[in-house]
Amino acid sequence: QVQLVESGGGLVQAGGSLRLSCAASGLTFSNYDMGWFRRAPGKEREFVAAMTRSATPYYLDSVEGRFIISRDNAKNTVYLQMNSLKAEDTAVYYCAGRIGRVFPMLLMEEDSYDRWGQGTQVTVSS
Repeated sequence: QVQLVESGGGLVQAGGSLRLSCAASGLTFSNYDMGWFRRAPGKEREFVAAMTRSATPYYLDSVEGRFIISRDNAKNTVYLQMNSLKAEDTAVYYCAGRIGRVFPMLLMEEDSYDRWGQGTQVTVSS
């Protein structure tokens, strides 16, 4: 049974930092591209960051330079280090995984992913 379990969310003041983790089980993690998405209140879910199985990162423009995605294949875990947080980063953050070849731009599309976590809430107070 494949599971993706996010952790690390919480309440933080603007300018602060959080590190999200997503622990995967039931799959060969090193074969998976991994992504982070988020859904803010009243908005559609959007791409935040992705890392291919070869460790190439991709970012949403508004988080590049503030967020860092990384992975530890030995721990079957992908991370999202979030720095200089802003109120507009408030959202439920979801971890997602996919396998197989894909055009890189499609890593930003949620339909490209077939494994999802339950989400973790991040709230940034201004």
